[in-house]
Amino acid sequence: MIVRPARSFLWVAPAIAAMAGIAAGQAAAAEIGAAGAGAAGADPLRDERAVTRIVAGALGLPAMAQPPGGPPAAGLVALGRRLFFDRRLSPSGTMSCGMCHIPEQGFTSQELATPVGSHGRSLRRNAPTLLNVAWVTPLFHDGRAASLEGQALSPLLAPDEMANPSADALVARLAADPDMRQAFVESGSEIAIDAVVNALAAWQRTLVAGGSRFDQWRFAGDENALTDEERHGFALFTGAANCAACHTVAPDHALFTDLMFHDTGIGVRADLAAASGLQVPVEIAPGRTVLVDRALVESVAEPRASDLGRFEVTGDPADRHRYRTPSLRNVALTAPYMHDGSLATLGEVVRFYASGGVPHAGLDPRIRPLDLAESDVLALVAFLESLTSPDVAALVRDARSVPVGNAGP
Repeated sequence: MIVRPARSFLWVAPAIAAMAGIAAGQAAAAEIGAAGAGAAGADPLRDERAVTRIVAGALGLPAMAQPPGGPPAAGLVALGRRLFFDRRLSPSGTMSCGMCHIPEQGFTSQELATPVGSHGRSLRRNAPTLLNVAWVTPLFHDGRAASLEGQALSPLLAPDEMANPSADALVARLAADPDMRQAFVESGSEIAIDAVVNALAAWQRTLVAGGSRFDQWRFAGDENALTDEERHGFALFTGAANCAACHTVAPDHALFTDLMFHDTGIGVRADLAAASGLQVPVEIAPGRTVLVDRALVESVAEPRASDLGRFEVTGDPADRHRYRTPSLRNVALTAPYMHDGSLATLGEVVRFYASGGVPHAGLDPRIRPLDLAESDVLALVAFLESLTSPDVAALVRDARSVPVGNAGP
């Protein structure tokens, strides 16, 4: 495991790595993005199709709970897409929502365990994917937001994320642009913070990604949709490995999450690692680490920020180090894993749970050592890879259809 100081003394390295990842994402999407931006005006049905995804859903997913007033208007979806990639959501004009939730990277960030926030500082937690986020409640790893609208507001005002001094300051910055004022008019909204978060939430609800090969096999009756290895992985998932105890599968749909909070031992492991050893592995580039004397790190870094999970919301000691169960849909696209991004591959995740996690008093009793052969581990990974939706590429194209200008990555 790599111990990554929450405020690294070499924060320039993760910042450069993040920028490199964003540049890579831009390069990979250059053709898609250019074509999408050019096609945006020529495709008047783009936003109507996005709204249809909200209403129709996808194979394997339950019906989506709609916000008050029903599905959003197409104009609000268009505004939300535009805002999501606009760097003026940050006072410095350098950060957009899309810089931590990169479309080409599963709407998360794959280069770093935790993304870079304001002033180049590493954030405490991994950026969750936004694919199928409409079914997630409560939101954030600690469940501190009850709705997508509430979630959208939080990073805008958080000092370590967008760092806006106030909602009014953000609105005034957007209102200074005549084109942005017109975009709000076209959405049917006054330019105000409520419209900003409603629009961001509206577009995020369109990121519906179901219909995976697993769904075709499980819910559409296509016996050839999964390989023998993948079917064996699913049998382990729901049987001996007991993964489905938290990553639930219903008879007619599968969210692959119970939306509850559990202590898997990852939070405790991070605390133990921070308190031990004379050297700290510091990630200086994706997949590249060097050992640095702990005394040197502590002499130039801010104190390590604690992370007590759900406890920070409820104040209940029983919630220490508990984090919300993530959905496993499209999980092969959303590395690294766990709330702190400390596990790089699906194989590492499976082996962590098979080893019994990190034994301690608060460990969820469902986590225990498993007698899995290496072929079982590979079968579980193969099954998890079958949960990838064929719709993700279209969602990336939709995301990259934003107008050029102030749009960020």
